[in-house]
Amino acid sequence: MPILDIVVLTFFIFCWLFYEPLLKRLGHARNVINTDMTVIRRRWMAEMAVREVALLDGQLLGHAINSASFFASSNLILIAAAAGVLFGGDSAWKSIEDIAGLAPASSQLFQIKLGLVLIALARGLLDFIWAIRQMNYCLAAIGATPMWAPRAVLEDYAEAAGGILNPALSAFNAGVRGYYFALAAAAWVLGPIPFGVATGGAMALLLWRQRRSAASTAVRKIREILERQPVITGPHLPKDEEAV
Repeated sequence: MPILDIVVLTFFIFCWLFYEPLLKRLGHARNVINTDMTVIRRRWMAEMAVREVALLDGQLLGHAINSASFFASSNLILIAAAAGVLFGGDSAWKSIEDIAGLAPASSQLFQIKLGLVLIALARGLLDFIWAIRQMNYCLAAIGATPMWAPRAVLEDYAEAAGGILNPALSAFNAGVRGYYFALAAAAWVLGPIPFGVATGGAMALLLWRQRRSAASTAVRKIREILERQPVITGPHLPKDEEAV
């Protein structure tokens, strides 16, 4: 493999594997969407715990499960397509080696490039599957929420439910993020320079959306509003229960 390809591949692997740890480190210093959403989701579970009927919460989570299932199905189709070319043998290679725009490469190097796309997609698929499983756990927790428990019990229950919901939706986010890096990996077939540019561009775009986009600003404001507003228990709870 040419030296330039090795260098760019190393850069890709670094960005791909260390993006999330880097984001967590940035989240300790400055607000990012993932950090703010962790707080908002915990608040969601706190509100759910004091709601008389948690039907809305189940519907919202069901929508998230449907979204994750859709992405997982789409991911599986892409994996099947990439695997079909990767394991198609010489006939598959001969049918695409003359496509305009593809960087000159041996059959072995092309298989490595396509294999990287396949691995990125497969990792995303596993993230989606794990997200769906955890969201189903959270649905069970929502359904089992006690309605007339003391405030301390409801607080503990909401914290535990948030401990299921946050990893579930974080896994969903990781699956979606896998598409960014799979696209960057696909740019390798155009050559090492497009590969490096696509990898850096994907990293920059993800970080910008986390910290500088209009959505990140709005999410930060929502977090600030929720932190100022206490959770109020409903009329179905004992009258001597104070605001959480």
